[in-house]
Amino acid sequence: MMKRLLILFLLLILFLSIGSRGGKFNLNLDSFKKYLSPKPSSEIVPTDKLKIVNEESVITDVVDKVSSSVVTVSIIKTKSLSRIFEINPLDPFDVFRKGQGGSPQKVEQDIGSGFIVGEGGLIVTNKHVVADTEGKYKVVTNDDKTYETVKIYRDPTNDLAIIKINPSFDSGQVLKPVLMGDSSKLKVGQTAIAIGTALGEFRNTVTVGVISGLGRGITAGSPFEGYVERLDNVIQTDAAINPGNSGGPLLNSSGQVIGVNAAISSEGQNIGFALPINIVKDALNQFNKSGGKFERPFLGVRYKMITKDLALINEVPEGAYVQEVVVDSPANRARIKTEDIITKIDGQKVSDKDGGLAKVISGKKVGENISLEIWRDGQTKTVNVTIGENKGE
Repeated sequence: MMKRLLILFLLLILFLSIGSRGGKFNLNLDSFKKYLSPKPSSEIVPTDKLKIVNEESVITDVVDKVSSSVVTVSIIKTKSLSRIFEINPLDPFDVFRKGQGGSPQKVEQDIGSGFIVGEGGLIVTNKHVVADTEGKYKVVTNDDKTYETVKIYRDPTNDLAIIKINPSFDSGQVLKPVLMGDSSKLKVGQTAIAIGTALGEFRNTVTVGVISGLGRGITAGSPFEGYVERLDNVIQTDAAINPGNSGGPLLNSSGQVIGVNAAISSEGQNIGFALPINIVKDALNQFNKSGGKFERPFLGVRYKMITKDLALINEVPEGAYVQEVVVDSPANRARIKTEDIITKIDGQKVSDKDGGLAKVISGKKVGENISLEIWRDGQTKTVNVTIGENKGE
């Protein structure tokens, strides 16, 4: 057996030697090295770990990028403290005596948030955050610098306000504006990051969630100011938005502002709402074009809405019942009278459930010609009106 193997081995060597000399075989030992050499080992990183690291870095990058542009809005008011702390325990009738109402003291409270939109000191927040026209407001930046407000411009159409402060350029302090995105391109499920002063106490609080819904309509109010307003076409998010977050930015994963945090739902958890940033961009454009002010569309009537039920009971159409016409107003010039019922504007029905007359007028522009359909003495008439401007604050 061993002899046979030895003979076969010798014959194989002889065969290969003859073949290589004749050029029929091209033997290259290096070609065998890749099969003989051991492969280097490589560490495989789980994809779930890579995903987590990536998500965390995106959020931290956004926070680092935008935090310096987010501010806290505070109010300063003078209030009288209750006399309960000044009762004389030795006088049993002191509690019933008329006193001075307590000594007045200044009370300061963080009530909302905002974000910088101009190096010159323009800051966007919610109108309901600065609704108290008797209070004094100040702005605190991320680096704890405090600025007194020079002027507050309140948008009559939307829950928006612009605060003007004077940054001290001489000291090298330059405000950093945010980058504004495009809310028309939002998709349900994309990342949403909120920054603000949660509960009016915890500044620069960051919460993360997703866009939960688009085009929502809600009735919103402020727990600080008792302000109530109808908000349409808002963004719904499950990123935690607490009282005090109002006016702060809602951001995408690129660090662009996509909304202004405006309201929370008191009936559920993780349900917050934000105004789309495109509304803010339109308002800022109008603000700049009009020389630094918001135009207030003005018709000039005092009215009461007739609901559908009231209309059926009184056998009149649904609409805005005119109680008073302001002298020298657009309505006065168009010969609108008291007891008229405005039923349609430019073909759009005026109804209480859709926000009433004020909602329709707020969507018009100063100088725009509109068509009013009114009901008077059982007959329907059409009058043309040129929208004026309300000059009041």
